[in-house]
Amino acid sequence: MRRKKLIVLVGLVVLALCAGCDVLRFAPGEVQKQNAYVHHRTVAAAAQQARQEETSPTLQALTSQATQQSEAIVAYYGLPQEIPPSETVEQLLQPVHQTLAETARAEAIQRPDPWEVADYLLELGIGFSGILGGAFGVKMARKLQLAREKSTALQEIVKGNESFKRDNPEYTGAFKQAQQNQSATTRTLVTALKE
Repeated sequence: MRRKKLIVLVGLVVLALCAGCDVLRFAPGEVQKQNAYVHHRTVAAAAQQARQEETSPTLQALTSQATQQSEAIVAYYGLPQEIPPSETVEQLLQPVHQTLAETARAEAIQRPDPWEVADYLLELGIGFSGILGGAFGVKMARKLQLAREKSTALQEIVKGNESFKRDNPEYTGAFKQAQQNQSATTRTLVTALKE
């Protein structure tokens, strides 16, 4: 039973390494929350303006639906601690909100460093091993520590190879040729680690 747990834990670590961190995201921060709130207020103002100007029923329905959708986004992200000025159309159209949207986008595309995630998962596994205790816990901790050391070694190798290719472009072709015999799994792993 314990062996199965170890296999599952190691499998999760390997999966995290192979999948990369594109699937992981940071939690929405204050800037994303403010942007979502301003977006909701902007869409609501557009819906109100569409009704006041007696635009087509289609445009009114679209802006009304967009207001409901943006409200769901605000509910998911949570309200910001500091509500940006957004009561009037003039406030919504201020350049500060354009800057807010650009900053929110820049923060939203950030992803955790895959090496840090892998190290964290291995550290978590080692800690879990300590909680289990006994001979099995010690054995599992040793194996996870070895996996951590191998992860660090792999990181150093990939960084060194990338540095070599960057500093010696005349050898890039020969370097790639030497790597042709790698398995598909190895290529996938190295490609994910280079990102």
